[in-house]
Amino acid sequence: MAVHTLEPTERTLHGHFSSDREPVLTVDPGDTVRYRTLDSGWSVGQYTGGDFPNRPRVPHHRPGYGHALVGPVAVRGARPGDTLAVRIDAVVPGGWGYTVGGGWPSPFNKHYGIEADGVVHTWTLDAAAGVGRNQHGHEVALRPFMGVLGMPPVEPGEHSTIPPRPHGGNLDCKELVAGSTLYLPVPVAGALFSVGDGHARQGDGEVSGTAIECPMDRVELTFDVRTDLPIAAPLAETPAGLVVMGIGDTVDEATYRALNGMFDELQRRLGLTRPDAVALASVVVDVRVTQVVNQVVGVHAVLPTGALLSPP
Repeated sequence: MAVHTLEPTERTLHGHFSSDREPVLTVDPGDTVRYRTLDSGWSVGQYTGGDFPNRPRVPHHRPGYGHALVGPVAVRGARPGDTLAVRIDAVVPGGWGYTVGGGWPSPFNKHYGIEADGVVHTWTLDAAAGVGRNQHGHEVALRPFMGVLGMPPVEPGEHSTIPPRPHGGNLDCKELVAGSTLYLPVPVAGALFSVGDGHARQGDGEVSGTAIECPMDRVELTFDVRTDLPIAAPLAETPAGLVVMGIGDTVDEATYRALNGMFDELQRRLGLTRPDAVALASVVVDVRVTQVVNQVVGVHAVLPTGALLSPP
């Protein structure tokens, strides 16, 4: 199996999803792609605060674009109706990051009682030690993951990177750390997969609209195509357990979609009836809010590792 490398360049960087965009790389199932990515906001060099919208950006950044994505990568043989398996082998952050609280064009300020200008927490990141420290002396353990992993809609034209979709995108699920495998339904021939929006750490909800946004020095993803795993929405096998994601206009809608996907998996994996799956999920499955800040709401249902002590 081959290992390929993609750098963030004018050829590979883009700020939208589009099935019309030509792939920058075509790989075989089983191949690994080693990426380097910018932070979500296309910054050049370390971001140290100041006017959030006007920080330095790469020269070819188009105003109004979304997250800085690298790709797209085509996977040979991937067809609509298949499932793309993305094994996350490594996620290594760069040396800096930032988090915004209030300020910028945030639609959340009115809900949080913020009337004054916002703040920026700037972080120094030590990937080797797994620690981040902001300018106020707050230290956190790093848990890096990629916020955007996904493929374009079938419809032609350019599509925003902000809302997540059933075939991935801005999922912002903090469980997608190294050691996870993400499964996504393939919408277009070749998959046309893109990645970006590195997070050094994030809480469930991503309540300010930002996590610790950071560039990634190394992201390694291994691709496969599954024809035996029909799914309608993202699911993942992670160190935390089995994760099934739901996306909706409301928390209720997203929750029911995540739970119905989990019931499907319990039926498929354990041979349960639907009522049995619902009863078992009520005992061992946790429901968590993934994010509330991306135009639509994300919820993920988690079957924690080891929750079933003696599965049949």
